[in-house]
Amino acid sequence: MTGFHEGELAVQTRAGVREQAARLGRGMLAAPDLNGSIGAFLAARQFAVVSARDDDGRLWTSPLHAEPGFLDGRDRTLRVAARPAPGDPLHSLTAGRPVGMLAIDFANRRRVRVNGTVSDADSGALVIDVDQAYGNCPRFIQPRDLSPAPPSAAPDFTRAATLDAEQAAVIAAADTLFLGTAHPTRGADASHRGGPPGFIDVTANTLSWPDYPGNNMFNSLGNLAVDPAAAVLVVDFTTGTTVQVSGTGAIEWSGTDRRVALTVEAVVGSHRPDLRAVQ
Repeated sequence: MTGFHEGELAVQTRAGVREQAARLGRGMLAAPDLNGSIGAFLAARQFAVVSARDDDGRLWTSPLHAEPGFLDGRDRTLRVAARPAPGDPLHSLTAGRPVGMLAIDFANRRRVRVNGTVSDADSGALVIDVDQAYGNCPRFIQPRDLSPAPPSAAPDFTRAATLDAEQAAVIAAADTLFLGTAHPTRGADASHRGGPPGFIDVTANTLSWPDYPGNNMFNSLGNLAVDPAAAVLVVDFTTGTTVQVSGTGAIEWSGTDRRVALTVEAVVGSHRPDLRAVQ
């Protein structure tokens, strides 16, 4: 699990940033160690997202919200004392399932990605054997503070094949999305995308957004270049409404500029009061 895979290298080459990515990747893609600053960052978080395939093989991205301390990283193992809520597509994650996780500190605009494989899911928590763990830059993270603790009641979920008008409006007004992608042998990945409100276009049953310049490693786009499966989570941080979309993604190039387009194939909606930002 070292070095960039073929999809990442192809996108880096087309974007003209392969040398820059190689320099950055030497440090960021080293063997993971959760004992230092990354472990301390994870331990202080109350919000993360996880991307994985459900029991039918469909890719989803789901929120996790719990008291700080629910993420406990030691050496190359991450213990997650929470799991997606009952009714969420990823509630029944099992051992052997590749997962990508993104832990984010909105207030201080910091984020860490952790990718690996679930080794134990029988205790109600999740234990992840970690293959990659590294920080990302603060660009496009919108500062906000979430409610301090989740409610005890489980949210209700709705399922459909297409977006309804309310869900489309939530996505069209968003300034943040969480993107799940996967590679056939490298596993799943969860990432953050942000921009001004309205940066996501919603047309019929397609979502699209610009790929703004970032760390030049192209982990997400590299996965899409190999496997088109894609999953998006959008949260309305004013109301707590969540929209989870699973579908097929593609990279649209204009010179070296890029957009991502996602064709919607399945939608899960819910209302999560705990995900409302503190006003």
